[in-house]
Amino acid sequence: MRAVRLFAPGRPVEDAEIPTPPCGPRDVLVRVRAAGICHSDVHYRAGRSRVEPLPLTLGHEVAGEIAAIGAEVQGIAVGDAVALHYLTTCGRCDDCHHGREMFCAEGSMLGHFRDGGWAEYIVVPAQNAVRLPPGTSYAHAAVMMCSSATSLHALRKGRLAAGESVLVIGAGGLGMSAIQLARLLGAAQVIAVDRDEGKLALAARFGADTVNASGLRPHDVAMAVRASSGGRGVHVALELVGHADTVQIALQSLAPQGRAVVVGLNDVPVSIDTYRDLIGREAELIGSNDHLLSELQELMAFAADGRLDLGPVVTHTVPLTAGAINAVLDALDRHAAPVRTVIVP
Repeated sequence: MRAVRLFAPGRPVEDAEIPTPPCGPRDVLVRVRAAGICHSDVHYRAGRSRVEPLPLTLGHEVAGEIAAIGAEVQGIAVGDAVALHYLTTCGRCDDCHHGREMFCAEGSMLGHFRDGGWAEYIVVPAQNAVRLPPGTSYAHAAVMMCSSATSLHALRKGRLAAGESVLVIGAGGLGMSAIQLARLLGAAQVIAVDRDEGKLALAARFGADTVNASGLRPHDVAMAVRASSGGRGVHVALELVGHADTVQIALQSLAPQGRAVVVGLNDVPVSIDTYRDLIGREAELIGSNDHLLSELQELMAFAADGRLDLGPVVTHTVPLTAGAINAVLDALDRHAAPVRTVIVP
């Protein structure tokens, strides 16, 4: 089958022909119908985040059609439309049983530590296949598996309560889901920060107040956010970019007892004024990593009745070729990519 794989960090991904993976007794074989291209894939290609074993097929946002099922699989059938939870886990350990499955000692992530969905077929444990609501497109479902799910988990980590205000830093794929999900969870105000006027215009369509950070220092952006929130600051700030400056913006934008949730990958140390940024306001700096299988069911319910709209978010599609995918990764690395691009094999 055709696949696009990473052979070495710091090099472009490459086209490859590899065997179709075998389907074990508790597995499902999925014909990939759509696979997202995430900013995390930029970090994997660059070597900023470890990928192994190499060569490896990237792609952790995956949706498709069940092509085969293992002998022990029940409750799912060939032909079912599914999206794939990208964390494969043992399902038995203490972490799995207590909502910490991303820390499962046997856990592995599609497109990071096991072959992902930039291929014609992918095999996963049957428990990772989540049925799609009728009418949900494969492209939208693929994006939900990371950008929407990660945003929902981050809002949960930030303990967003109805009536609170939310700052979303980075109006890309994650940001557009975060804006909508914050509203669905009862946020009274959502403020979006970005440097791209087109993305800010889309954020405004989803009900966000906007701040254009182009040409502004981090402190000035934070002051603009505070002004937009009535001067007091926001209750929850999501940092979705992965930059030291945007972490500072998140912290400096908080109201007393506010929570800054960091999602964006960043390997650069961040300078924090511990009194002004944390102690003086009893603020919290929280890391948010991946998401939970249980949260995907909540997302599917939002998608089923149209409350989560990814139609304007998936703006481009590309074929399953290394050249097309590398071009998208290059644009993402420059922060110049469209909101979300999906591979259609």
